[in-house]
Amino acid sequence: MNTVISKDGTAIAYDRRGKGPALVLVDGALCCRAQGPMPDVAEQLADAFTVYTYDRRGRGESGDTSPYDADREVEDLAAVIEAAGGSAYVYGSSSGAALALRAAQAGVAIEKLVAFEPPFVVDASRKPVPSDWVDELRSREPGPAVKYFMTKGVGLPGAMVTMMQLMPAWKGLKALAHTLPYDAAVVGSNGSGQPLDAAQWAAIDVPVLVVNGGKSPAWMKTSTRELASVVPGAEHHEVPGQMHVIKATAIAPVIRAFCSGHSL
Repeated sequence: MNTVISKDGTAIAYDRRGKGPALVLVDGALCCRAQGPMPDVAEQLADAFTVYTYDRRGRGESGDTSPYDADREVEDLAAVIEAAGGSAYVYGSSSGAALALRAAQAGVAIEKLVAFEPPFVVDASRKPVPSDWVDELRSREPGPAVKYFMTKGVGLPGAMVTMMQLMPAWKGLKALAHTLPYDAAVVGSNGSGQPLDAAQWAAIDVPVLVVNGGKSPAWMKTSTRELASVVPGAEHHEVPGQMHVIKATAIAPVIRAFCSGHSL
């Protein structure tokens, strides 16, 4: 494990593996270096990139300075990129993609960005995220907070979430439940069911690839296509047969091709 100090003094833990240009992976909700898809993605790409995985603030071995502000998470990512040599390719998944987009808008030294299914709701094809969901998540104990996030945020059926509580992984999810308001803050108003505001990303001047799975729900396909249309110069790509929990073997070739300048 390595540590870098973010702008506000928070220690951010990260791992590095592989050899080649720097590639930073940004986790979504309820994930960290020890839990989630990024270790497998890093393994798939370590032959061509120096891959950095890190614990977003409040997770794993990273610190958590109060009060929380989404801009501090942008600074955390910037600090990891600085530790990686000053610039890097970035892959963000779900709320990690939303965070990476914020960082690109803020001028963080991202060379190219692959954004997989940021959880934006842009029309009436599903219920919008509640406008008060940050406060609702903060007010709940870990188990109820995860259930609220899964049903109101992700849109999973309640019965499915009830079944999830019987699985061993539920304990790990509850351990990160206190960071769910952070993910909600990063997504911001983009879960409201309204069209995306192009001005939000008007300053992005790096290549961006917005990706969704071919088996993901219609609302998510709609939002990724709309995002690609409003981010300057962005491209869109769909990975056949994949859903929101995308396999590392499916997304790694997409990241590899885009970052290396090869056609998809």
